[in-house]
Amino acid sequence: MTKAADEEERARHRAKMAKRKEVQDAEVAGKTVEKGLLIVHSGTGKGKSTAAFGLALRMIGRGKRVGIVQFVKGAWHTAERDALETFGDRVAWYSMGEGFTWETQDLARDIAAAERAWAKAVELMDDPSFDLVILDELNIALRYDYLPLDQVVATLKARRPNLHVIVTGRNAKPELIEAADLVTEMTLVKHHFAAGVKAQAGIEF
Repeated sequence: MTKAADEEERARHRAKMAKRKEVQDAEVAGKTVEKGLLIVHSGTGKGKSTAAFGLALRMIGRGKRVGIVQFVKGAWHTAERDALETFGDRVAWYSMGEGFTWETQDLARDIAAAERAWAKAVELMDDPSFDLVILDELNIALRYDYLPLDQVVATLKARRPNLHVIVTGRNAKPELIEAADLVTEMTLVKHHFAAGVKAQAGIEF
């Protein structure tokens, strides 16, 4: 490519990006609503809770306070909890599950644990000192009917106007998806478990 042709290509690129920036700036300027979001992370792929904890870090970095309630993984120690709790009272973490349902094998016990976790979730959502509340694996509790879906969705919809809430877990109910502002589905393309790789520290926990 000659020097003249190279300069012409750069000029075309600058013009193209300038036009793109103009369109992008206009779109951003048109967004005027600021509100607390109901965010749902679902799907069969890995990363639903991990993405939620990433947003927790972003909130903490903005000087905000985060509450976390785990509906299932209470029996499983996680490094994320250790890391986030180094921020002191900026993070309130409650692991209130007793493990996956195939581990407990006790329906009444699972329902009771879910009800305790939901009561704590409502308490955090009602506390104005929290800007973000993460309800980790709430979708699992809803999938197995451990909690009344209509009541949960109604409470989430009636939360404080400026409160952000993230709900994680597979098989999000259609009613929750309908109520949400942002829904992301993690799609499984390939997983190392299928090749016999076990859960590893720093990756799975």
